Amino acid sequence: MTGVPLRIGGYRYEHTRALFDGAIPISGVEPTFVSSPLISDVFQHMAQGELDVAEYGLTYFLRSWDTAESPFVALPIFPNRNFRHEALFVSARSGIEKPEDLAGRTVGEFALWGSDPGVWMKGVLAEEYDVTPDQIRWIIGGTDFPIPAFDWIPQPAPEGVDITHAPDGATLAAMLESGEIDALLSVDVPQALLTGQSTGIRRLWPDYPAVERDYYMRTGIHPMMHVVAIRREIVTEHPDVARAIYDAYLSSKDQVQDWYRDQASKQHMGVITPWFSALFAENRALLGEDWWPYGVERNRNAVDTFLRYHHEQGLSRTLLSSDDIFVPSLLDT
Repeated sequence: MTGVPLRIGGYRYEHTRALFDGAIPISGVEPTFVSSPLISDVFQHMAQGELDVAEYGLTYFLRSWDTAESPFVALPIFPNRNFRHEALFVSARSGIEKPEDLAGRTVGEFALWGSDPGVWMKGVLAEEYDVTPDQIRWIIGGTDFPIPAFDWIPQPAPEGVDITHAPDGATLAAMLESGEIDALLSVDVPQALLTGQSTGIRRLWPDYPAVERDYYMRTGIHPMMHVVAIRREIVTEHPDVARAIYDAYLSSKDQVQDWYRDQASKQHMGVITPWFSALFAENRALLGEDWWPYGVERNRNAVDTFLRYHHEQGLSRTLLSSDDIFVPSLLDT
């Protein structure tokens, strides 16, 4: 008997590679994997009905829930997560020295208002520094390359928030360098900063790893950007498929974590980065033995925090919880 044919999209991270390469099968499924150097291409394919299962930005996933019934439900798999204090850049000529200085300023945001890192950082700014989105003028665009507005997903614009798209041909990095905008919230680091060619751009938090570690110690949150979404009709027609996909993604991720733990005894000689073992030991002490957890319970606080931020920022009409968005048969994970 053949398995259920599914088109599965996502990025080839080290923790999904074994799955995408076929080394780890999905029980009862015949997958066809689709990837792209731009993960937003995968999001678009999913939104347009071209995939059955896909890594999906949390905000992209949630925007469909304000329709009559979202075509998607979520699997508690988080392929992409990152602390996002490091995603805030400021113009050196802006005079911005602390988060509170962002009030009354013009800030660029990569790709769309309410990007995944944007939702996290707007929530942090409001909750910890009393800087709310309506106190800022927002310019949406590409960081180093111009990008058009994403017209394939809903673009809610909350009342009282000033949001415009960057002019044709303009990039947010150039606007930041020139002082045309005061700050930038971007998943992409401006190339001029990476290459050392910029004298006009710096991070809001120069020592962002220390800030992010403190944030984790206080909140227990390691922010997730993406989830894995599955079409509702597949869960209805093939109830066992959701668990099989979850188990396969979990096995692929656990295999990579096991490798890193094993390599610690060999000073990570298989990793090209010098002093990596010291960083690994520091992270392990802070984040624990399973530093990239899947499943509902260990991620409930972080997911529910994102859902609350999404609602507070006017991106979701309904305040949802983890119990609402995940496949019911996986709520025990």
